[in-house]
Amino acid sequence: MSKAFVWLCGLLLCLVSVAHAASVASTDWPQWRGPNRDDVSTETGLLKQWPAGGPKLLWKAEGVGAGFSSVSIAGDKIFTMGDVEGSSQLLCLNLKDGSNVWKLKVGKPAGGGGYPGTRCTPTVDGALVYAMSQYGDIVCADSTTGKEVWRKEMAKDFGGQMMSGWGYSESPLIDGALFICTPGGPKGALVALNKKTGELAWRSTDVSDHAAYSSPIAVDINGVHQIIQLTDANVFAVAADSGKLLWKAARAGKTAVIPTPVYFDNHVYVASGYGVGCNDFKISFAGGKFSAEQVYANTDMVNHHGGIARIGDFVYGHSDKGGWTCMEMKTGKVKWQNRTVGKGALTIADGMLYLRSEGGGKDNACIIALVEVNPEAYKETGRFEQPNRSGKQSWPHPVVSGGKLYIRDQDVLLCYDIKAK
Repeated sequence: MSKAFVWLCGLLLCLVSVAHAASVASTDWPQWRGPNRDDVSTETGLLKQWPAGGPKLLWKAEGVGAGFSSVSIAGDKIFTMGDVEGSSQLLCLNLKDGSNVWKLKVGKPAGGGGYPGTRCTPTVDGALVYAMSQYGDIVCADSTTGKEVWRKEMAKDFGGQMMSGWGYSESPLIDGALFICTPGGPKGALVALNKKTGELAWRSTDVSDHAAYSSPIAVDINGVHQIIQLTDANVFAVAADSGKLLWKAARAGKTAVIPTPVYFDNHVYVASGYGVGCNDFKISFAGGKFSAEQVYANTDMVNHHGGIARIGDFVYGHSDKGGWTCMEMKTGKVKWQNRTVGKGALTIADGMLYLRSEGGGKDNACIIALVEVNPEAYKETGRFEQPNRSGKQSWPHPVVSGGKLYIRDQDVLLCYDIKAK
Protein backbone atom coordinates (compact mmCIF):
# COMPACT_ATOMS: atom_id res chain seq x y z
CA MET A 1 0.00 0.00 0.00
CA SER A 2 1.55 3.32 -1.07
CA LYS A 3 2.13 6.22 1.31
CA ALA A 4 0.07 8.41 -1.01
CA PHE A 5 -2.91 6.06 -0.73
CA VAL A 6 -2.65 5.94 3.07
CA TRP A 7 -2.40 9.75 3.18
CA LEU A 8 -5.47 10.08 0.94
CA CYS A 9 -7.51 7.69 3.09
CA GLY A 10 -6.51 9.60 6.19
CA LEU A 11 -7.51 12.87 4.57
CA LEU A 12 -10.90 11.52 3.53
CA LEU A 13 -11.49 10.14 7.03
CA CYS A 14 -10.60 13.53 8.49
CA LEU A 15 -12.98 15.32 6.12
CA VAL A 16 -15.79 12.90 6.97
CA SER A 17 -15.15 13.47 10.67
CA VAL A 18 -15.19 17.24 10.23
CA ALA A 19 -18.38 17.08 8.20
CA HIS A 20 -19.99 14.90 10.85
CA ALA A 21 -18.93 17.28 13.62
CA ALA A 22 -20.34 20.22 11.65
CA SER A 23 -23.66 18.43 11.13
CA VAL A 24 -23.93 17.64 14.84
CA ALA A 25 -23.04 21.18 15.82
CA SER A 26 -25.64 22.61 13.44
CA THR A 27 -28.47 20.98 15.38
CA ASP A 28 -27.12 21.52 18.90
CA TRP A 29 -27.93 24.49 21.13
CA PRO A 30 -25.22 23.97 23.75
CA GLN A 31 -25.51 27.20 25.71
CA TRP A 32 -27.46 30.36 26.43
CA ARG A 33 -28.51 31.97 23.11
CA GLY A 34 -27.19 29.08 21.05
CA PRO A 35 -23.94 27.96 19.38
CA ASN A 36 -22.70 31.51 18.75
CA ARG A 37 -24.35 33.03 21.84
CA ASP A 38 -26.38 35.36 19.61
CA ASP A 39 -29.84 33.72 19.60
CA VAL A 40 -29.57 32.91 15.89
CA SER A 41 -29.86 29.30 14.76
CA THR A 42 -28.03 28.00 11.68
CA GLU A 43 -30.80 25.52 10.88
CA THR A 44 -32.76 25.50 7.63
CA GLY A 45 -35.75 23.61 6.28
CA LEU A 46 -38.16 24.88 8.92
CA LEU A 47 -41.82 25.81 8.53
CA LYS A 48 -42.38 29.29 7.15
CA GLN A 49 -46.02 29.27 8.13
CA TRP A 50 -47.86 27.53 10.95
CA PRO A 51 -51.26 25.85 10.66
CA ALA A 52 -54.15 27.16 12.70
CA GLY A 53 -53.47 26.29 16.32
CA GLY A 54 -49.71 26.22 15.79
CA PRO A 55 -47.21 23.45 14.99
CA LYS A 56 -47.62 19.88 16.21
CA LEU A 57 -46.85 19.24 19.87
CA LEU A 58 -44.53 16.22 20.04
CA TRP A 59 -44.25 15.82 23.79
CA LYS A 60 -44.70 17.48 27.16
CA ALA A 61 -42.30 16.95 30.05
CA GLU A 62 -43.29 17.71 33.62
CA GLY A 63 -41.18 17.88 36.74
CA VAL A 64 -38.50 20.35 35.61
CA GLY A 65 -39.24 22.49 38.64
CA ALA A 66 -39.75 26.13 39.48
CA GLY A 67 -37.68 28.66 37.62
CA PHE A 68 -37.03 30.71 34.51
CA SER A 69 -34.09 28.80 33.00
CA SER A 70 -34.20 28.05 29.29
CA VAL A 71 -32.74 24.86 27.78
CA SER A 72 -29.46 23.84 26.18
CA ILE A 73 -29.19 20.84 23.88
CA ALA A 74 -26.25 18.62 22.97
CA GLY A 75 -26.48 15.28 21.22
CA ASP A 76 -29.38 13.27 22.63
CA LYS A 77 -29.71 15.31 25.83
CA ILE A 78 -31.49 18.44 27.03
CA PHE A 79 -30.15 20.40 30.00
CA THR A 80 -32.00 22.91 32.15
CA MET A 81 -32.37 23.96 35.78
CA GLY A 82 -35.22 24.14 38.28
CA ASP A 83 -36.14 24.04 41.93
CA VAL A 84 -36.95 20.37 42.48
CA GLU A 85 -37.30 18.30 45.67
CA GLY A 86 -36.22 21.08 48.01
CA SER A 87 -33.15 22.35 46.13
CA SER A 88 -32.11 24.09 42.94
CA GLN A 89 -31.00 21.37 40.55
CA LEU A 90 -29.26 20.83 37.24
CA LEU A 91 -31.46 18.54 35.14
CA CYS A 92 -30.65 16.29 32.20
CA LEU A 93 -33.56 15.11 30.03
CA ASN A 94 -33.90 12.68 27.14
CA LEU A 95 -34.14 14.53 23.82
CA LYS A 96 -36.60 11.99 22.45
CA ASP A 97 -39.39 12.40 25.01
CA GLY A 98 -38.25 14.76 27.79
CA SER A 99 -37.94 11.99 30.36
CA ASN A 100 -35.47 12.48 33.20
CA VAL A 101 -31.95 11.08 32.71
CA TRP A 102 -30.30 12.50 35.84
CA LYS A 103 -30.43 15.47 38.21
CA LEU A 104 -27.84 17.08 40.47
CA LYS A 105 -28.34 19.35 43.46
CA VAL A 106 -26.71 22.74 42.91
CA GLY A 107 -27.87 24.84 45.87
CA LYS A 108 -30.75 26.24 47.89
CA PRO A 109 -34.18 26.69 46.28
CA ALA A 110 -36.43 29.75 46.04
CA GLY A 111 -34.76 33.18 46.45
CA GLY A 112 -34.84 35.78 43.73
CA GLY A 113 -36.61 38.72 45.36
CA GLY A 114 -40.15 37.44 45.02
CA TYR A 115 -39.53 35.39 41.85
CA PRO A 116 -38.36 32.03 43.23
CA GLY A 117 -36.52 29.57 41.03
CA THR A 118 -33.48 29.20 38.82
CA ARG A 119 -32.42 31.61 36.07
CA CYS A 120 -29.25 30.17 34.50
CA THR A 121 -29.28 28.17 31.26
CA PRO A 122 -26.64 25.41 31.52
CA THR A 123 -23.57 25.45 29.27
CA VAL A 124 -22.48 22.16 27.69
CA ASP A 125 -18.87 21.62 26.61
CA GLY A 126 -18.28 18.07 25.44
CA ALA A 127 -18.18 15.73 28.42
CA LEU A 128 -18.88 18.52 30.92
CA VAL A 129 -21.89 20.70 31.72
CA TYR A 130 -21.92 23.86 33.85
CA ALA A 131 -24.67 25.62 35.77
CA MET A 132 -25.23 28.33 38.37
CA SER A 133 -27.96 28.68 40.98
CA GLN A 134 -29.81 31.88 41.84
CA TYR A 135 -27.59 32.11 44.95
CA GLY A 136 -24.40 31.92 42.90
CA ASP A 137 -23.55 28.24 43.48
CA ILE A 138 -21.53 27.05 40.47
CA VAL A 139 -21.31 23.39 39.55
CA CYS A 140 -19.45 21.46 36.86
CA ALA A 141 -20.74 17.95 36.19
CA ASP A 142 -20.17 15.01 33.88
CA SER A 143 -22.74 15.53 31.11
CA THR A 144 -23.39 11.80 30.75
CA THR A 145 -23.72 10.70 34.37
CA GLY A 146 -24.42 13.91 36.31
CA LYS A 147 -21.51 13.23 38.65
CA GLU A 148 -20.15 16.42 40.19
CA VAL A 149 -16.63 17.38 39.04
CA TRP A 150 -16.08 20.67 40.90
CA ARG A 151 -18.02 23.54 42.46
CA LYS A 152 -17.57 27.14 43.58
CA GLU A 153 -19.65 29.88 45.23
CA MET A 154 -19.82 33.44 43.92
CA ALA A 155 -19.92 35.10 47.36
CA LYS A 156 -17.74 32.73 49.39
CA ASP A 157 -14.99 32.12 46.84
CA PHE A 158 -14.95 35.43 44.96
CA GLY A 159 -16.60 38.01 47.25
CA GLY A 160 -19.29 38.48 44.62
CA GLN A 161 -21.68 41.44 44.78
CA MET A 162 -24.79 42.08 42.66
CA MET A 163 -26.41 45.35 41.64
CA SER A 164 -29.81 44.35 43.11
CA GLY A 165 -31.60 41.51 44.80
CA TRP A 166 -33.04 39.11 42.23
CA GLY A 167 -30.23 36.59 42.36
CA TYR A 168 -27.51 35.50 39.97
CA SER A 169 -29.00 35.06 36.52
CA GLU A 170 -26.13 34.83 34.06
CA SER A 171 -25.33 31.76 32.04
CA PRO A 172 -21.60 30.94 32.23
CA LEU A 173 -19.34 31.18 29.19
CA ILE A 174 -16.87 28.49 28.16
CA ASP A 175 -14.06 29.98 26.10
CA GLY A 176 -11.33 27.54 25.12
CA ALA A 177 -9.94 26.10 28.35
CA LEU A 178 -11.69 28.67 30.54
CA PHE A 179 -14.96 28.93 32.45
CA ILE A 180 -15.92 32.63 32.68
CA CYS A 181 -18.51 34.24 34.95
CA THR A 182 -19.29 37.55 36.67
CA PRO A 183 -19.26 37.53 40.47
CA GLY A 184 -18.88 41.32 40.56
CA GLY A 185 -17.45 43.37 43.40
CA PRO A 186 -14.24 45.13 44.48
CA LYS A 187 -12.01 42.11 43.89
CA GLY A 188 -12.85 42.15 40.19
CA ALA A 189 -16.02 41.87 38.14
CA LEU A 190 -15.05 38.86 36.01
CA VAL A 191 -13.27 35.64 36.85
CA ALA A 192 -11.90 32.88 34.65
CA LEU A 193 -11.43 29.36 35.98
CA ASN A 194 -9.85 26.26 34.53
CA LYS A 195 -12.94 24.59 33.07
CA LYS A 196 -11.79 21.10 34.09
CA THR A 197 -10.64 21.80 37.66
CA GLY A 198 -12.26 25.06 38.76
CA GLU A 199 -8.86 26.57 39.64
CA LEU A 200 -8.57 30.35 39.22
CA ALA A 201 -6.89 31.39 35.96
CA TRP A 202 -7.37 35.17 36.21
CA ARG A 203 -9.54 37.93 37.66
CA SER A 204 -10.36 41.26 36.00
CA THR A 205 -9.12 43.48 38.83
CA ASP A 206 -9.27 46.59 36.59
CA VAL A 207 -13.08 46.49 36.73
CA SER A 208 -14.83 46.35 40.11
CA ASP A 209 -18.45 46.91 39.07
CA HIS A 210 -21.30 45.03 40.70
CA ALA A 211 -22.57 42.09 38.68
CA ALA A 212 -25.74 42.67 36.73
CA TYR A 213 -27.90 39.93 35.18
CA SER A 214 -26.23 39.89 31.75
CA SER A 215 -24.11 37.06 30.33
CA PRO A 216 -20.66 37.65 28.77
CA ILE A 217 -19.69 36.99 25.16
CA ALA A 218 -16.35 36.23 23.48
CA VAL A 219 -15.34 38.03 20.27
CA ASP A 220 -12.26 38.87 18.21
CA ILE A 221 -11.59 42.56 17.53
CA ASN A 222 -8.51 43.64 15.58
CA GLY A 223 -7.10 40.17 16.06
CA VAL A 224 -7.43 40.26 19.85
CA HIS A 225 -9.66 37.68 21.53
CA GLN A 226 -11.70 39.38 24.25
CA ILE A 227 -14.58 38.95 26.67
CA ILE A 228 -17.34 41.59 26.60
CA GLN A 229 -19.67 42.12 29.55
CA LEU A 230 -22.36 44.61 30.60
CA THR A 231 -22.71 45.65 34.25
CA ASP A 232 -24.67 48.20 36.23
CA ALA A 233 -22.20 50.95 35.32
CA ASN A 234 -20.21 50.04 32.20
CA VAL A 235 -19.83 47.94 29.10
CA PHE A 236 -16.26 46.69 28.83
CA ALA A 237 -13.90 44.08 27.42
CA VAL A 238 -10.95 42.22 28.90
CA ALA A 239 -8.29 40.12 27.23
CA ALA A 240 -9.51 36.53 27.19
CA ASP A 241 -6.09 35.13 28.12
CA SER A 242 -5.33 37.42 31.07
CA GLY A 243 -8.37 39.41 32.21
CA LYS A 244 -6.53 42.67 31.49
CA LEU A 245 -8.86 45.57 30.67
CA LEU A 246 -8.85 46.43 26.96
CA TRP A 247 -11.57 49.07 26.81
CA LYS A 248 -14.45 50.42 28.88
CA ALA A 249 -17.38 52.75 28.23
CA ALA A 250 -19.58 54.27 30.91
CA ARG A 251 -23.15 53.11 30.51
CA ALA A 252 -25.33 53.39 33.61
CA GLY A 253 -28.23 50.98 34.05
CA LYS A 254 -31.10 51.05 36.51
CA THR A 255 -32.58 48.44 38.86
CA ALA A 256 -31.69 45.35 36.75
CA VAL A 257 -29.47 45.24 33.65
CA ILE A 258 -30.26 41.96 31.89
CA PRO A 259 -29.82 41.59 28.08
CA THR A 260 -26.65 40.05 26.65
CA PRO A 261 -24.48 42.42 24.54
CA VAL A 262 -24.57 42.12 20.74
CA TYR A 263 -21.35 42.45 18.72
CA PHE A 264 -21.10 43.14 14.99
CA ASP A 265 -18.38 44.67 12.80
CA ASN A 266 -16.51 46.57 15.55
CA HIS A 267 -19.77 47.76 17.12
CA VAL A 268 -21.16 46.70 20.51
CA TYR A 269 -24.89 47.16 21.08
CA VAL A 270 -26.39 47.01 24.56
CA ALA A 271 -29.86 47.59 25.95
CA SER A 272 -31.74 47.41 29.24
CA GLY A 273 -35.09 48.23 30.78
CA TYR A 274 -36.49 50.60 33.39
CA GLY A 275 -36.50 53.46 30.89
CA VAL A 276 -32.78 53.32 30.08
CA GLY A 277 -32.93 52.15 26.44
CA CYS A 278 -30.08 51.19 24.10
CA ASN A 279 -26.56 52.31 23.19
CA ASP A 280 -24.17 51.54 20.36
CA PHE A 281 -20.40 51.82 20.79
CA LYS A 282 -17.78 51.71 18.05
CA ILE A 283 -14.60 49.92 19.11
CA SER A 284 -11.36 51.24 17.57
CA PHE A 285 -7.70 50.32 17.82
CA ALA A 286 -4.92 52.89 17.41
CA GLY A 287 -1.50 53.46 18.96
CA GLY A 288 -1.55 50.01 20.49
CA LYS A 289 -4.74 50.68 22.46
CA PHE A 290 -8.45 49.99 22.14
CA SER A 291 -11.09 52.67 22.69
CA ALA A 292 -14.88 52.76 22.72
CA GLU A 293 -16.84 55.71 21.35
CA GLN A 294 -20.60 55.99 21.79
CA VAL A 295 -22.34 56.30 18.43
CA TYR A 296 -25.82 56.90 19.83
CA ALA A 297 -28.13 56.35 22.79
CA ASN A 298 -31.91 56.29 22.58
CA THR A 299 -35.03 54.93 24.24
CA ASP A 300 -36.54 53.28 21.18
CA MET A 301 -35.27 49.86 22.36
CA VAL A 302 -35.98 49.62 26.08
CA ASN A 303 -35.39 45.89 26.32
CA HIS A 304 -36.14 44.53 29.79
CA HIS A 305 -35.13 40.86 29.65
CA GLY A 306 -36.32 39.26 26.39
CA GLY A 307 -33.03 39.73 24.57
CA ILE A 308 -31.79 41.28 21.34
CA ALA A 309 -30.87 39.29 18.21
CA ARG A 310 -29.16 40.54 15.05
CA ILE A 311 -29.53 39.54 11.41
CA GLY A 312 -27.49 41.57 8.92
CA ASP A 313 -27.52 45.26 9.76
CA PHE A 314 -30.60 45.04 11.95
CA VAL A 315 -31.42 44.05 15.52
CA TYR A 316 -34.77 42.73 16.74
CA GLY A 317 -36.24 42.72 20.23
CA HIS A 318 -39.08 43.94 22.40
CA SER A 319 -39.09 47.53 23.62
CA ASP A 320 -41.12 48.55 26.65
CA LYS A 321 -41.67 51.82 24.80
CA GLY A 322 -42.94 50.64 21.42
CA GLY A 323 -43.44 46.89 21.37
CA TRP A 324 -41.57 44.49 19.08
CA THR A 325 -38.94 46.56 17.30
CA CYS A 326 -36.62 46.32 14.31
CA MET A 327 -33.73 48.80 14.50
CA GLU A 328 -30.73 49.48 12.31
CA MET A 329 -27.91 48.57 14.66
CA LYS A 330 -25.25 51.11 13.67
CA THR A 331 -27.58 54.12 13.40
CA GLY A 332 -30.36 53.48 15.92
CA LYS A 333 -32.98 54.14 13.26
CA VAL A 334 -36.26 52.32 13.94
CA LYS A 335 -37.57 50.41 10.94
CA TRP A 336 -40.82 49.17 12.49
CA GLN A 337 -42.60 48.52 15.78
CA ASN A 338 -45.57 46.26 16.52
CA ARG A 339 -47.55 45.50 19.69
CA THR A 340 -49.72 42.58 18.54
CA VAL A 341 -47.61 40.09 20.52
CA GLY A 342 -47.00 41.18 24.09
CA LYS A 343 -43.69 41.84 25.79
CA GLY A 344 -41.40 38.84 25.79
CA ALA A 345 -38.40 36.95 24.42
CA LEU A 346 -37.28 35.84 20.96
CA THR A 347 -35.00 33.63 18.95
CA ILE A 348 -34.25 33.51 15.20
CA ALA A 349 -34.03 30.54 12.84
CA ASP A 350 -34.19 30.08 9.06
CA GLY A 351 -35.23 33.64 8.31
CA MET A 352 -37.98 33.72 10.93
CA LEU A 353 -38.47 35.37 14.31
CA TYR A 354 -39.94 33.20 17.06
CA LEU A 355 -41.63 35.56 19.51
CA ARG A 356 -42.87 34.50 22.91
CA SER A 357 -44.92 36.80 25.13
CA GLU A 358 -44.44 36.68 28.89
CA GLY A 359 -48.13 36.39 29.70
CA GLY A 360 -50.13 38.72 31.86
CA GLY A 361 -53.36 40.53 31.23
CA LYS A 362 -56.80 39.26 32.09
CA ASP A 363 -56.24 35.59 31.23
CA ASN A 364 -52.41 35.51 31.58
CA ALA A 365 -52.14 34.04 28.08
CA CYS A 366 -48.74 33.40 26.50
CA ILE A 367 -48.70 33.99 22.73
CA ILE A 368 -46.06 32.40 20.50
CA ALA A 369 -45.77 33.91 17.02
CA LEU A 370 -43.83 33.26 13.83
CA VAL A 371 -42.71 36.44 12.06
CA GLU A 372 -40.56 37.06 8.98
CA VAL A 373 -37.06 38.47 9.46
CA ASN A 374 -37.88 41.57 7.46
CA PRO A 375 -36.54 45.06 8.22
CA GLU A 376 -39.23 46.68 6.08
CA ALA A 377 -42.37 45.44 7.82
CA TYR A 378 -43.79 43.19 10.54
CA LYS A 379 -45.20 40.14 8.73
CA GLU A 380 -46.64 37.41 10.93
CA THR A 381 -47.21 33.93 9.47
CA GLY A 382 -48.65 32.06 12.44
CA ARG A 383 -49.38 32.14 16.13
CA PHE A 384 -50.78 29.99 18.90
CA GLU A 385 -51.53 30.25 22.58
CA GLN A 386 -49.27 28.18 24.78
CA PRO A 387 -51.09 25.40 26.66
CA ASN A 388 -50.29 24.30 30.22
CA ARG A 389 -49.74 27.84 31.46
CA SER A 390 -48.21 28.04 34.93
CA GLY A 391 -49.90 31.31 35.86
CA LYS A 392 -46.48 32.93 36.29
CA GLN A 393 -44.37 35.01 33.91
CA SER A 394 -43.22 32.90 30.97
CA TRP A 395 -39.71 34.37 30.85
CA PRO A 396 -37.60 31.43 29.57
CA HIS A 397 -36.38 32.19 26.06
CA PRO A 398 -37.63 29.93 23.24
CA VAL A 399 -35.09 27.57 21.66
CA VAL A 400 -34.97 26.11 18.13
CA SER A 401 -32.84 22.99 17.73
CA GLY A 402 -33.01 19.91 15.51
CA GLY A 403 -36.21 21.02 13.81
CA LYS A 404 -37.94 21.44 17.16
CA LEU A 405 -39.20 24.44 19.12
CA TYR A 406 -38.79 24.21 22.90
CA ILE A 407 -40.94 26.25 25.26
CA ARG A 408 -40.31 26.15 29.04
CA ASP A 409 -42.93 27.35 31.54
CA GLN A 410 -41.92 26.64 35.15
CA ASP A 411 -42.43 22.89 35.76
CA VAL A 412 -43.38 22.11 32.13
CA LEU A 413 -41.27 21.81 28.98
CA LEU A 414 -43.06 21.62 25.61
CA CYS A 415 -41.50 20.32 22.37
CA TYR A 416 -43.03 21.24 18.97
CA ASP A 417 -42.24 19.91 15.49
CA ILE A 418 -41.39 22.86 13.23
CA LYS A 419 -39.59 20.97 10.45
CA ALA A 420 -40.98 21.57 6.96
CA LYS A 421 -42.33 18.38 5.42
